[in-house]
Amino acid sequence: MKDKLEQLVAAAVKELFDVAVDIELTRPEEQFGDYATNVALQLSKQVDKNPREIGEALAVKLRKTLSEQVGEVTVAGPGFINLKLNDQTLLGVLSAKPAQTLAGKTVVAEYSDPNPFKVLHAGHLYTSVVGDAIANLLETAGANVHRVNFGGDVGMHVAKSMWAIIKNLEGEHPEKLAAVPEAEQADWLSVRYVEGNTAYDENEATKAAIVEFNKKIYQLHTDNDHQSPFARIYWTCRDWSYQYFEAFYGRIGAKFEKFYPESETAPIGLAAVRAHVGDVYEASQGAIVFNGEKHGLHTRVFINSEGLPTYEAKDVGLIIKKYEDYHFDRSIVITGNDIAEYMKVVLKSLEQFKPELAAATTHLTHGLVKLPGGVKMSSRLGNILRAVDILDVTSAANQEQTGQDNQDTVLGAVKYAFVKQRMGSDIIYDPKESVSLEGNSGPYLQYAHARARSILGKAGEVTALPADTELEAGERSLVRKISEYTEVVDKAVAELMPHHIAGYLYELAQAFNRFYENNRVIDNERQAVRLALVDKYAQTLKSGLGLLGIAAPDRM
Repeated sequence: MKDKLEQLVAAAVKELFDVAVDIELTRPEEQFGDYATNVALQLSKQVDKNPREIGEALAVKLRKTLSEQVGEVTVAGPGFINLKLNDQTLLGVLSAKPAQTLAGKTVVAEYSDPNPFKVLHAGHLYTSVVGDAIANLLETAGANVHRVNFGGDVGMHVAKSMWAIIKNLEGEHPEKLAAVPEAEQADWLSVRYVEGNTAYDENEATKAAIVEFNKKIYQLHTDNDHQSPFARIYWTCRDWSYQYFEAFYGRIGAKFEKFYPESETAPIGLAAVRAHVGDVYEASQGAIVFNGEKHGLHTRVFINSEGLPTYEAKDVGLIIKKYEDYHFDRSIVITGNDIAEYMKVVLKSLEQFKPELAAATTHLTHGLVKLPGGVKMSSRLGNILRAVDILDVTSAANQEQTGQDNQDTVLGAVKYAFVKQRMGSDIIYDPKESVSLEGNSGPYLQYAHARARSILGKAGEVTALPADTELEAGERSLVRKISEYTEVVDKAVAELMPHHIAGYLYELAQAFNRFYENNRVIDNERQAVRLALVDKYAQTLKSGLGLLGIAAPDRM
């Protein structure tokens, strides 16, 4: 309906003033109407008329051309034009579906990106939650979405871990790994990484040894070695990490179609960079670099002096590999904002020889997740805020408040607290606030859905609204808010920003509360109409929570 109205208003402007304009209707405060446009102010200079005069003339025209859809056309202030839909049109908007702007498109959504041999931190939890929400939005717009993640199973962090693992085992003794309890494997690996990183920074001889370990790990993949003692330690510990990742993703309800290890993308990136030395990349002190300064960026190393690919080359290989696998129309990559400038260099280098892949790639970034009063943490130092810590403190806060251990509520609390904030800035996560049943929280919205379902359960059968239903004021207010849903979804899809959904759902729940407080539903002469509205409200709330990856329970 919004699109149709915009077209009709544009046609009226063209007919009256012979000016072609793009109309974007907005939602004003309810007392002014259902849609508004400032086109009269935009036209003022072009047609040399007072905007109020333009608005009045256009309002006369629109009262005729929009008579089937609009009950009132008014002019406010200096020339804002407000449109109030008739009840039948407003009710018709409730059946609208999100725009299928991505129908037939293939999209790869890459997020979470955990590194084997290291623990999952709060950032991994955040990007998993927000990445899932963005992937859901892409799907609701009609895209065929492939959810993937990417992680470093080769590289210096693995070499540091392997050095410390072998030191802890007192040599290359893979059989000793059996002594590590399954429940402690992930944490055991995390401690080894910290030990290796500390030793690398503090001792030059150890640093040199770890550099050799790094070469040895790459060689394992080149030789497909699974039998040597060193290889058996490596593959066993890598498997521990993957099992840990899978268990955690299962706990939060995240599913990935494919995990790309760096060992798979490194050879592809290495070959691509080497193939373009001279025209894209250049030799520098024994390494291969991309001179980003030529493009207003900075220079980065893609192949180091040892002949090994850096993260940059691996990312080039990843993009190429993703396209080989999926032939995507668009690729979304979600990471922390600390690598924003890094990714600009990677994509700019790729643009020089595969411009279509660079153009199809969108890099979204987010900030750090901290607890109240927390400081920035680092897995290099071992004082990270782990992903599981967030879930555990939230479980404790929920149990303290409700006396129950409901994981749907816990996940709803965490996920909503993450997605309700615009992606980009740091997040201060307050566990107690997140589980509150009052205020802007996930459990509040879950309870709102359960409450609506309870009302419907007491009433029995719910019938559809007749097309000619005339709405009372309170009913119309609720319908108006429900009718905004598809527009909010369309905006969230266009901007890849799920916080729009979260904000709308909170406003919707508040609108329902006002309706329910002032309009009796059960045992009222308008019971059938109002039950139908309660049902539509519950459906909308559930749909929106589903886009955010949050369960909508019927009971709480």
